[in-house]
Amino acid sequence: MEFIKLREKSDFIQNAAVWFSQKWDIPKEAYIESMFQMMEGIGAIPQWYLVVNENKIIAGVGVIENDFHERKDLKPNICALYVEEEYRSQGIARDLLNFVYKDMHSLDIDILYLITDHVNLYEKLNWNFLTEVRDDDNMLTRMYEYKIKTND
Repeated sequence: MEFIKLREKSDFIQNAAVWFSQKWDIPKEAYIESMFQMMEGIGAIPQWYLVVNENKIIAGVGVIENDFHERKDLKPNICALYVEEEYRSQGIARDLLNFVYKDMHSLDIDILYLITDHVNLYEKLNWNFLTEVRDDDNMLTRMYEYKIKTND
């Protein structure tokens, strides 16, 4: 299993965009645009990460400015975390997030946010409930924050 910073392996961009699009029902062009913005290297955000096993994407996650919610001041946001079903319950989501934390810290980002209804997962992974926010569908959803420690 290999953990990949997509900015270091741009040959995965097209496949990654298709994979994320299939998981989250968002047009692949939106992912491609974000991934190309990452490759321009203008800022630390956005970033995209993959877990690959035998050349197959088995998990992925992004870090973007805002994940479709009203609190534009709470950034950057973890988004699109997904682990293929047959690879769940093996600690891959935890390990992938730890990989992201280390990279974010190296980019001088020490706090992350996310909106989720998977509260058990993120609370188990030491994310802290911050507030409720309205998403783009005007539904209230829980927002969490994670303060990256240098030992993450």
